[in-house]
Amino acid sequence: MSTAAEPAAVALMVRPPVRPFWETGYTAVLVVVDALAATAATATAVALRFDDYGPSFGNTTVTSSLSTLSSLTYAVLLTVLTPMWIVLLAASRAYEPRFVGVGAEEFKRVTAASLRLLALLTMAAFAAKADVSRGFVFVALPLGTFFLLIGRFVCRKVLHRLRFYNRCIHRVVAVGSREEVEHLTTTLRRDPYAGLMVVAASLPDYEGIEGFDLPVLRPARGLAARLAEVNADTVAVVGSTALSTRELRELAWDLEGTGVDLIVAPSLTDVTGPRIHVRPVAGLPLLHLEEPSFGGARRLVKSVIDYLGALLIALLLLLPGLLIAVAIRRGSKGPVFYRQERVGKDGSTFRIWKFRTMRVGADAEIAALASLNEHDGPLFKIRDDPRVTPVGGFLRKYSLDELPQILNVLTGSMSLVGPRPPLASEVEAYADHVHRRLLVKPGMTGLWQVSGRSDLDWEETVRLDLYYVENWSVAMDAMILWKTLFAVLKGHGAY
Repeated sequence: MSTAAEPAAVALMVRPPVRPFWETGYTAVLVVVDALAATAATATAVALRFDDYGPSFGNTTVTSSLSTLSSLTYAVLLTVLTPMWIVLLAASRAYEPRFVGVGAEEFKRVTAASLRLLALLTMAAFAAKADVSRGFVFVALPLGTFFLLIGRFVCRKVLHRLRFYNRCIHRVVAVGSREEVEHLTTTLRRDPYAGLMVVAASLPDYEGIEGFDLPVLRPARGLAARLAEVNADTVAVVGSTALSTRELRELAWDLEGTGVDLIVAPSLTDVTGPRIHVRPVAGLPLLHLEEPSFGGARRLVKSVIDYLGALLIALLLLLPGLLIAVAIRRGSKGPVFYRQERVGKDGSTFRIWKFRTMRVGADAEIAALASLNEHDGPLFKIRDDPRVTPVGGFLRKYSLDELPQILNVLTGSMSLVGPRPPLASEVEAYADHVHRRLLVKPGMTGLWQVSGRSDLDWEETVRLDLYYVENWSVAMDAMILWKTLFAVLKGHGAY
């Protein structure tokens, strides 16, 4: 027997979600930028194609006929190709808010849409027996994909800049224990570009709020009706202490049709990507966790990329390296290079190469400066280290002192991307689980480099390195190398 509440519930489920105004505006900007990119690429390809019909040779009548037929074909392409591209981008979900602004998924979907357009264009040309040259296709689609990716990148950087000033962000209510909420809040504050800002919390009833710097919405049950109090558009459930399974399901139902996103952090911390598979068993969606890969074909591919990449970087930086060497010799007495024993893959030791940034004999002064150490754990870091030379300070700020490690990559003791290469004294102080950092080669750069560098505490440094070990991929390496460029140029967190 139906009740009066049922029609309202049904209406809630079918009501279109209301997205934040800035999100709708940003999507509209992306559509315009994509359309301009696609049109520019198509027009360029058409212009290059019709250069073939410049000076005519041979049978003028035949050439004129071909030109007329081609003009019609390319006029149609110039008209319909851009709308087709936009439709395929939408079909590839390249405009969905959860995929834009952060991460590599947005760029993957843009590329996938271009590949679908290539397949569709090929089939349509074959079916219609249209006179479309391969030269046009091989110019328009790659060039268009490049323009699209550049446009998306520029839009993303503008969005990140706005988020730096707390604009164009999602306001989050975090549900979980006090410790879990504080960890999420700290993490999101460190990376404002993610566009998530915790504005309130929903803690278990038994937890106190003394000294808690966020508004607390209690109880977690019935939370959907109270989000307007803090103008929140996202709920993040980061622990299981505040909500039971049934209450979480009911919260999801309450949020349907409201435009409020629901984010649930799995208890399998720091495991992502291809290692996780959902496998239904007896009607239950169970997460299957694959073992991390430490060998095989992917490792071979990584080794080849390391060697070729290091060789290319060495050639490009040969002249700058010589200038740095001259500056070091003129700046202070001592050798140009500094070599130190580090621990690599499987606990093997190797000697790391760096440009010297400290005065000679700096290692012997560590004990005397121990009281000035600003880093926790086994690391030794001083922001204004008195042992650093003037030239060395500049090199450290922009990580130029790390460039000679290219030699370590070429000789196979290091990788371009990997965990931070530790000292033997640091390894001796490792907890058991931290030794997993040694399952892969250390890297010139890594997640620690693009996530804060020396500003990170020891626990966070370990977490990022272990995350890389557990979830590494060639795509992740490419993302880290790309982000390293900007982290180095900014010069933040290096000392």
